[in-house]
Amino acid sequence: MTDLAALLDEALKDATDTKAVAFGRGAVHRTGEVFASTFPGKRAVVVGDDNTFNAVGATTAAGEPVAAGPAVVASLKQAGVELEENIIFPGTPTLYGGYDNVEIIREKLRGLDAIAVVVGSGVLNDLTKLASGELGRPYMVVCTAASMDGYASFGASISKDGFKITRNCPAPAAVVADLDVMAAAPKRLVATGVGDLIEKIPAGEDWIIADMLGVEAINHQVWPLVQGPLREAISQPAQLRAGDADATAGLAAGLLMSGLAMQAAQSSRPASGAGHQFSHLWEMEGHGLDWEPPLTHGFKVGLGTVAICALYDVALRKDISDLDVEARIAAWPTREGMEAHVRQWNQSAPSGLLEAAVVQTDAKYLTPEQLRERIHTLQKLWPQIKETSAKQLLSAEEIADVLKTVGGIYHPAQIGISLEKMRETYTRAQMIRTRYTILDVLWELGILDECVDELFAPGGYWASAPVPTDRVSGAED
Repeated sequence: MTDLAALLDEALKDATDTKAVAFGRGAVHRTGEVFASTFPGKRAVVVGDDNTFNAVGATTAAGEPVAAGPAVVASLKQAGVELEENIIFPGTPTLYGGYDNVEIIREKLRGLDAIAVVVGSGVLNDLTKLASGELGRPYMVVCTAASMDGYASFGASISKDGFKITRNCPAPAAVVADLDVMAAAPKRLVATGVGDLIEKIPAGEDWIIADMLGVEAINHQVWPLVQGPLREAISQPAQLRAGDADATAGLAAGLLMSGLAMQAAQSSRPASGAGHQFSHLWEMEGHGLDWEPPLTHGFKVGLGTVAICALYDVALRKDISDLDVEARIAAWPTREGMEAHVRQWNQSAPSGLLEAAVVQTDAKYLTPEQLRERIHTLQKLWPQIKETSAKQLLSAEEIADVLKTVGGIYHPAQIGISLEKMRETYTRAQMIRTRYTILDVLWELGILDECVDELFAPGGYWASAPVPTDRVSGAED
């Protein structure tokens, strides 16, 4: 059994912003102690919503109310922390991660000489993180669900003018993660956390390949923080779905360490690969954002993980030793041709997404000579890539089984994504980020379309995968 406390302590050593983590059963009652030691002499203002303050009738395994807000307020008062009036959002409809809500929090904080203590999951944390960051203030988070890795990461995923990006801002100075509260969270939030965490498996192989090619070196300090406890954290999906606190500990620690690793690396590379790009594309298109509750990031990332592991399986069966390199060079578009290619594939996309795809694709453009060198290097390294992939990856079927057991998303039909749109996503996801992944490998080799075609051809993964009858709320709208 992994010593989670020791791993978190190790991760904190290299974190740039987070100085304290209280992790364990009953940790919510240490909020005041952690605040007082992290922000001595400072006043606090608690940010939450009706869900985190008024979960009527719900209790943890220990028999305590699930609503963490009142416990946080009581703990702060007991520690002698002076409090401003709480900032509480309605619980329904579900709070949206839009910049207008950042402005609401920021302007309320502006007039206060106080540190924000946000009690909530992903959206509330991101809103408060960015609002505090824009004011140049630190903040603290009390996690209420093991739903995503953004609790302890820098940056906030916020939508503005219809375009969702990660906006720069510091990570929390302190984190409180109460396992009883997190284990009692709605099951859909636990499932979304598994979806976010499980993508670190193919993301790790994406990074291994980028390192081999000299594109982006592995940071060996942060690698074990994410990859070390990863398999154990997702090994008990049935127990996670049942709300077992011990299983939740592994998931929550894995997510927190991913955030701390991103701080240490000053990059999301340790925790995000091609599977995340599926989710990012759908989010920038607004898919599921207007559902109630909104389609979660982790649900989409989990599906992206299945998609990428299926692609890896097809790609690594290929023999590229006899690839006609000069024919690929001859077919390689000019920079202007590449831009036209991107615009053609994204002609119906929102303008912000289209222009971002043009910029991101241009930033990783290779000249014909650079491409020739890249292909020769890939041919030389292909046996080694197959070897590392066999150790690092799980099959698409294995990923789907975990997600199905925990109540996550493992087939596009569950979230209203047609197979045609799913097929297009493989091509378009490669265009929206400079991060080097298996999508770039196959595009440079000229076999991305061929590999994707196999997934949807008779006998291919998506052609053969049973179509679930369950749908996420809003998927048929």
